[in-house]
Amino acid sequence: MLYLIGLGLGDCKDITIKGLEAIQRSEKVYLEAYTSILTVGQDELEKFYGKPLIQADRTFVEQECDTMLSEALTATVSFLVVGDPLGATTHSDLMIRAAQMGVKTQVIHNASIMNAVGCCGLQLYSFGETVSIVLWQENWRPTSYYDKIASNRKVGLHTLCLLDIKMKEQSWENLARGRKVFEPPRFMMVHEAAKQLIEILEIKEEEATSRESLAYSPESLAVGLARIGTENQKIVAGSLKQLTETKEILGGPLHSLILPSTSLHPLEWDMLSMFALDQEWFQENKKYYVK
Repeated sequence: MLYLIGLGLGDCKDITIKGLEAIQRSEKVYLEAYTSILTVGQDELEKFYGKPLIQADRTFVEQECDTMLSEALTATVSFLVVGDPLGATTHSDLMIRAAQMGVKTQVIHNASIMNAVGCCGLQLYSFGETVSIVLWQENWRPTSYYDKIASNRKVGLHTLCLLDIKMKEQSWENLARGRKVFEPPRFMMVHEAAKQLIEILEIKEEEATSRESLAYSPESLAVGLARIGTENQKIVAGSLKQLTETKEILGGPLHSLILPSTSLHPLEWDMLSMFALDQEWFQENKKYYVK
Protein backbone atom coordinates (compact mmCIF):
# COMPACT_ATOMS: atom_id res chain seq x y z
CA MET A 1 0.00 0.00 0.00
CA LEU A 2 1.10 3.55 -0.77
CA TYR A 3 -0.52 6.16 1.45
CA LEU A 4 -0.61 9.76 0.22
CA ILE A 5 -1.02 11.72 3.43
CA GLY A 6 -1.81 15.41 3.87
CA LEU A 7 0.03 17.13 6.73
CA GLY A 8 -2.11 20.27 6.91
CA LEU A 9 -0.74 23.80 6.98
CA GLY A 10 0.79 24.49 10.37
CA ASP A 11 3.07 22.11 12.25
CA CYS A 12 3.48 18.43 13.06
CA LYS A 13 0.25 18.37 15.13
CA ASP A 14 -1.95 19.23 12.14
CA ILE A 15 -1.86 15.68 10.81
CA THR A 16 -5.09 13.70 11.17
CA ILE A 17 -5.29 10.70 13.49
CA LYS A 18 -5.87 8.48 10.46
CA GLY A 19 -2.77 9.91 8.79
CA LEU A 20 -0.61 9.44 11.90
CA GLU A 21 -1.74 5.83 12.27
CA ALA A 22 -0.82 5.15 8.63
CA ILE A 23 2.66 6.63 9.15
CA GLN A 24 3.26 4.57 12.26
CA ARG A 25 2.48 1.30 10.48
CA SER A 26 4.58 2.22 7.44
CA GLU A 27 7.96 0.64 6.82
CA LYS A 28 9.18 3.66 4.85
CA VAL A 29 8.02 7.27 4.98
CA TYR A 30 8.84 9.85 2.28
CA LEU A 31 8.42 13.61 2.75
CA GLU A 32 7.64 15.61 -0.37
CA ALA A 33 9.99 18.56 0.04
CA TYR A 34 9.58 20.98 -2.85
CA THR A 35 6.01 22.37 -3.15
CA SER A 36 5.47 23.74 0.35
CA ILE A 37 6.83 23.87 3.90
CA LEU A 38 5.56 23.57 7.46
CA THR A 39 6.62 25.83 10.31
CA VAL A 40 8.75 23.04 11.79
CA GLY A 41 11.74 21.16 10.43
CA GLN A 42 12.25 17.51 9.57
CA ASP A 43 13.75 16.68 12.97
CA GLU A 44 10.61 17.76 14.80
CA LEU A 45 8.39 15.86 12.35
CA GLU A 46 10.43 12.70 12.87
CA LYS A 47 10.23 13.06 16.64
CA PHE A 48 6.44 13.52 16.60
CA TYR A 49 5.69 10.82 14.02
CA GLY A 50 8.16 8.36 15.49
CA LYS A 51 9.61 7.53 12.08
CA PRO A 52 12.65 8.57 10.04
CA LEU A 53 11.70 10.58 6.96
CA ILE A 54 13.24 10.30 3.51
CA GLN A 55 13.25 13.60 1.61
CA ALA A 56 11.65 13.37 -1.82
CA ASP A 57 12.61 16.31 -4.02
CA ARG A 58 11.10 17.23 -7.39
CA THR A 59 13.53 15.07 -9.36
CA PHE A 60 12.74 12.02 -7.23
CA VAL A 61 8.95 12.44 -7.45
CA GLU A 62 8.82 13.26 -11.15
CA GLN A 63 11.57 11.00 -12.50
CA GLU A 64 12.70 8.45 -9.91
CA CYS A 65 9.58 7.52 -7.93
CA ASP A 66 9.57 3.96 -9.31
CA THR A 67 11.86 3.07 -6.39
CA MET A 68 9.21 4.12 -3.89
CA LEU A 69 6.42 2.47 -5.89
CA SER A 70 8.35 -0.80 -6.11
CA GLU A 71 8.74 -0.76 -2.32
CA ALA A 72 4.99 -0.25 -1.96
CA LEU A 73 4.34 -3.49 -3.87
CA THR A 74 5.51 -5.54 -0.90
CA ALA A 75 5.48 -3.08 2.01
CA THR A 76 3.47 -0.23 3.49
CA VAL A 77 4.87 3.12 2.37
CA SER A 78 3.72 6.66 3.18
CA PHE A 79 4.23 9.74 1.03
CA LEU A 80 3.70 12.95 3.03
CA VAL A 81 2.57 16.21 1.44
CA VAL A 82 2.17 19.60 3.15
CA GLY A 83 -1.48 20.66 2.88
CA ASP A 84 -3.52 18.10 0.97
CA PRO A 85 -2.01 15.55 -1.45
CA LEU A 86 -4.52 16.48 -4.15
CA GLY A 87 -5.00 20.14 -3.28
CA ALA A 88 -2.93 23.02 -4.59
CA THR A 89 -0.34 20.58 -5.91
CA THR A 90 -1.87 17.44 -7.35
CA HIS A 91 -0.10 14.12 -7.17
CA SER A 92 -2.56 12.35 -9.42
CA ASP A 93 0.34 11.50 -11.74
CA LEU A 94 1.89 9.49 -8.90
CA MET A 95 -1.38 7.63 -8.38
CA ILE A 96 -1.60 6.82 -12.11
CA ARG A 97 1.93 5.42 -12.14
CA ALA A 98 1.15 3.40 -9.00
CA ALA A 99 -1.93 1.91 -10.67
CA GLN A 100 0.11 0.97 -13.74
CA MET A 101 2.53 -0.93 -11.48
CA GLY A 102 -0.25 -2.60 -9.53
CA VAL A 103 0.34 -0.62 -6.34
CA LYS A 104 -2.67 0.07 -4.15
CA THR A 105 -3.04 3.68 -3.03
CA GLN A 106 -5.06 5.48 -0.40
CA VAL A 107 -5.34 9.26 0.03
CA ILE A 108 -5.71 10.70 3.53
CA HIS A 109 -6.85 14.29 3.12
CA ASN A 110 -6.10 17.38 5.20
CA ALA A 111 -6.55 21.15 5.08
CA SER A 112 -4.89 23.04 2.24
CA ILE A 113 -4.72 26.67 1.18
CA MET A 114 -7.49 25.85 -1.30
CA ASN A 115 -10.06 25.66 1.50
CA ALA A 116 -8.31 27.46 4.37
CA VAL A 117 -8.32 30.65 2.27
CA GLY A 118 -11.92 31.12 3.43
CA CYS A 119 -10.48 32.51 6.67
CA CYS A 120 -10.37 35.97 5.08
CA GLY A 121 -14.15 35.99 4.69
CA LEU A 122 -14.46 35.50 0.93
CA GLN A 123 -16.90 32.72 0.08
CA LEU A 124 -15.25 29.60 -1.34
CA TYR A 125 -18.12 29.09 -3.81
CA SER A 126 -17.17 32.38 -5.43
CA PHE A 127 -13.59 31.46 -6.33
CA GLY A 128 -12.66 30.81 -9.94
CA GLU A 129 -9.56 29.16 -11.36
CA THR A 130 -6.50 29.33 -9.10
CA VAL A 131 -3.34 30.79 -10.64
CA SER A 132 0.35 30.51 -9.84
CA ILE A 133 2.51 33.62 -9.91
CA VAL A 134 6.16 32.87 -10.58
CA LEU A 135 9.21 34.86 -9.57
CA TRP A 136 10.47 36.78 -12.58
CA GLN A 137 14.04 36.34 -13.70
CA GLU A 138 16.18 38.63 -15.81
CA ASN A 139 15.43 36.73 -19.03
CA TRP A 140 12.06 35.20 -18.13
CA ARG A 141 9.01 37.31 -17.26
CA PRO A 142 5.84 35.27 -17.94
CA THR A 143 2.43 36.97 -17.76
CA SER A 144 0.05 34.17 -18.76
CA TYR A 145 -1.71 34.18 -15.38
CA TYR A 146 -3.08 37.65 -16.19
CA ASP A 147 -5.52 36.08 -18.66
CA LYS A 148 -6.89 33.68 -16.05
CA ILE A 149 -7.37 36.53 -13.59
CA ALA A 150 -9.18 38.47 -16.32
CA SER A 151 -11.45 35.48 -17.06
CA ASN A 152 -12.35 35.07 -13.40
CA ARG A 153 -13.13 38.74 -12.87
CA LYS A 154 -15.18 38.88 -16.07
CA VAL A 155 -17.66 36.38 -14.61
CA GLY A 156 -17.58 37.77 -11.08
CA LEU A 157 -15.24 35.28 -9.40
CA HIS A 158 -12.36 35.69 -6.95
CA THR A 159 -8.83 34.61 -7.92
CA LEU A 160 -6.52 32.86 -5.49
CA CYS A 161 -2.90 33.42 -6.50
CA LEU A 162 -0.39 30.87 -5.22
CA LEU A 163 3.05 32.43 -4.96
CA ASP A 164 6.24 30.84 -6.23
CA ILE A 165 8.42 28.59 -4.08
CA LYS A 166 11.99 27.83 -5.11
CA MET A 167 13.27 24.70 -3.35
CA LYS A 168 16.48 22.96 -4.38
CA GLU A 169 16.68 24.94 -7.63
CA GLN A 170 19.80 25.19 -9.79
CA SER A 171 21.13 28.27 -11.54
CA TRP A 172 21.22 28.17 -15.35
CA GLU A 173 25.03 28.01 -15.23
CA ASN A 174 25.17 25.07 -12.81
CA LEU A 175 22.41 23.29 -14.72
CA ALA A 176 24.27 23.71 -18.01
CA ARG A 177 27.52 22.48 -16.49
CA GLY A 178 25.82 19.53 -14.80
CA ARG A 179 26.90 20.66 -11.34
CA LYS A 180 24.72 19.52 -8.43
CA VAL A 181 24.89 22.91 -6.76
CA PHE A 182 21.58 24.29 -5.51
CA GLU A 183 20.40 27.83 -4.84
CA PRO A 184 19.17 28.81 -1.34
CA PRO A 185 15.39 28.36 -0.88
CA ARG A 186 13.37 31.39 -1.93
CA PHE A 187 9.72 32.19 -1.31
CA MET A 188 7.75 34.83 -3.17
CA MET A 189 6.10 37.39 -0.88
CA VAL A 190 2.85 39.30 -1.31
CA HIS A 191 4.62 42.61 -1.87
CA GLU A 192 6.63 41.07 -4.72
CA ALA A 193 3.56 39.52 -6.33
CA ALA A 194 1.64 42.80 -6.09
CA LYS A 195 4.49 44.67 -7.78
CA GLN A 196 4.63 42.10 -10.59
CA LEU A 197 0.87 42.30 -11.14
CA ILE A 198 1.12 46.08 -11.44
CA GLU A 199 4.06 45.80 -13.84
CA ILE A 200 1.99 43.45 -15.99
CA LEU A 201 -0.63 46.20 -16.29
CA GLU A 202 1.99 48.40 -17.95
CA ILE A 203 2.59 45.64 -20.50
CA LYS A 204 -1.09 44.96 -21.10
CA GLU A 205 -1.93 48.65 -21.33
CA GLU A 206 -0.15 48.79 -24.69
CA GLU A 207 -2.48 46.07 -26.02
CA ALA A 208 -5.72 47.28 -24.40
CA THR A 209 -8.23 49.55 -26.11
CA SER A 210 -8.64 51.51 -22.85
CA ARG A 211 -7.61 51.40 -19.19
CA GLU A 212 -11.16 50.32 -18.34
CA SER A 213 -10.70 47.13 -20.37
CA LEU A 214 -7.82 45.96 -18.16
CA ALA A 215 -8.60 43.12 -15.74
CA TYR A 216 -7.69 45.15 -12.66
CA SER A 217 -5.88 48.32 -11.64
CA PRO A 218 -3.39 49.35 -8.92
CA GLU A 219 -6.42 50.52 -6.94
CA SER A 220 -8.27 47.19 -7.18
CA LEU A 221 -9.09 45.41 -3.93
CA ALA A 222 -6.56 42.72 -3.01
CA VAL A 223 -5.94 40.47 -0.03
CA GLY A 224 -2.59 39.30 1.28
CA LEU A 225 -2.26 36.16 3.39
CA ALA A 226 0.73 34.83 5.29
CA ARG A 227 1.27 31.51 7.11
CA ILE A 228 -2.41 30.51 6.95
CA GLY A 229 -3.23 27.69 9.34
CA THR A 230 -0.56 28.66 11.86
CA GLU A 231 -0.88 30.45 15.19
CA ASN A 232 0.72 33.59 13.74
CA GLN A 233 -1.17 33.78 10.45
CA LYS A 234 -1.62 37.26 9.07
CA ILE A 235 -4.25 38.71 6.70
CA VAL A 236 -4.30 42.19 5.18
CA ALA A 237 -6.72 43.80 2.75
CA GLY A 238 -6.49 46.97 0.70
CA SER A 239 -5.60 48.13 -2.77
CA LEU A 240 -3.10 46.17 -4.85
CA LYS A 241 -0.83 49.20 -4.63
CA GLN A 242 -1.07 49.19 -0.83
CA LEU A 243 -0.06 45.53 -0.77
CA THR A 244 3.28 46.44 -2.39
CA GLU A 245 4.23 47.97 0.99
CA THR A 246 3.48 44.93 3.19
CA LYS A 247 6.94 43.33 3.42
CA GLU A 248 7.35 44.11 7.13
CA ILE A 249 3.66 43.74 7.95
CA LEU A 250 3.22 40.19 6.67
CA GLY A 251 6.61 38.77 7.63
CA GLY A 252 7.93 35.38 6.56
CA PRO A 253 6.55 32.67 4.23
CA LEU A 254 4.35 31.13 3.05
CA HIS A 255 2.32 33.85 1.32
CA SER A 256 -0.73 33.89 -0.96
CA LEU A 257 -2.62 36.73 -2.66
CA ILE A 258 -6.26 37.11 -3.67
CA LEU A 259 -7.76 39.43 -6.27
CA PRO A 260 -11.45 39.44 -5.33
CA SER A 261 -14.34 39.88 -7.70
CA THR A 262 -15.59 43.39 -8.43
CA SER A 263 -18.89 42.49 -6.77
CA LEU A 264 -18.89 41.27 -3.15
CA HIS A 265 -21.55 40.05 -0.77
CA PRO A 266 -21.95 42.50 2.15
CA LEU A 267 -20.71 39.84 4.57
CA GLU A 268 -17.59 39.34 2.49
CA TRP A 269 -16.89 43.08 2.57
CA ASP A 270 -17.49 43.30 6.31
CA MET A 271 -15.10 40.41 6.97
CA LEU A 272 -12.40 41.88 4.74
CA SER A 273 -12.74 45.25 6.46
CA MET A 274 -11.57 43.56 9.67
CA PHE A 275 -8.19 43.13 7.97
CA ALA A 276 -8.05 46.57 6.34
CA LEU A 277 -4.68 48.26 5.94
CA ASP A 278 -6.57 51.56 5.71
CA GLN A 279 -10.13 51.81 7.04
CA GLU A 280 -10.66 55.11 5.24
CA TRP A 281 -9.87 53.42 1.90
CA PHE A 282 -12.41 50.72 2.70
CA GLN A 283 -15.12 53.23 3.51
CA GLU A 284 -14.48 55.18 0.32
CA ASN A 285 -14.48 52.10 -1.92
CA LYS A 286 -17.38 50.11 -0.47
CA LYS A 287 -19.83 51.58 -2.99
CA TYR A 288 -17.81 50.10 -5.87
CA TYR A 289 -17.86 46.54 -4.52
CA VAL A 290 -21.10 46.17 -2.57
CA LYS A 291 -24.13 47.19 -4.62
